[in-house]
Amino acid sequence: MGRAFQNRKESMAKTAAVKTKVYSKYGREIYVCAKKGGIDPDGNLALRSLIDRAKKDQVPTHVIDKAIDKAKGGGGEDFDVARYEGFGPGGIMVIVDCLTDNPNRTYGDVRTCFNKAKCKIGSSGSAAHMFDHSAIFVFKGEDEEAVLEALMMEDVDVSDIECDDGMITVFAPNTEFGKARAALLAAFEGIEFEVEEIQFVPQTTQPIPADDMANYEKFMEMLEDLDDVQRVYHNGELPA
Repeated sequence: MGRAFQNRKESMAKTAAVKTKVYSKYGREIYVCAKKGGIDPDGNLALRSLIDRAKKDQVPTHVIDKAIDKAKGGGGEDFDVARYEGFGPGGIMVIVDCLTDNPNRTYGDVRTCFNKAKCKIGSSGSAAHMFDHSAIFVFKGEDEEAVLEALMMEDVDVSDIECDDGMITVFAPNTEFGKARAALLAAFEGIEFEVEEIQFVPQTTQPIPADDMANYEKFMEMLEDLDDVQRVYHNGELPA
């Protein structure tokens, strides 16, 4: 599984416009998470994890606080999760996760990206069956056995554990996120997660032909430019 896993952290923004786009995506996600699960990070583990990830990606505190304050008010927009699947450049499988207040608009925008890249948007399930919806934790360490034992003691359903260059990666079903996180925090004092999130991990990857790379980059840029798009997953293997 590890070979297929790509840590898709937001790359550090190089321009003010890109930074604003990243902040907006985090702000929307934090607002939705806080509105649905509560504004207290101690009682909303998903919110706590999201805030930690935003801070690692250098999202300013005022952006985070503003999103939580907005959720505290109880009003504001109603966003729903929308997921679109299809086939991208070189035939790779693609999953696009969105938060939207207008599903018809969002579907049209995402479909336009597929069409402009000469790709095909598919029906629900057309790509997701080739991915595992996994909770992923990455942290410093070398003792895989100790990690596995700690998780098993708390009855966590572990899919895989890998150790590479002093970093341990734990994979578990997405439904085990909270239990796995709590077990790791309790077992290893001072643990700091490099990654703690839920992702779609491709079961297999396929190389993107060199002739399709320009189209792939255009396709990804168009999707990332959409305000409603939060994450894009695919099973493409980029050239070394």
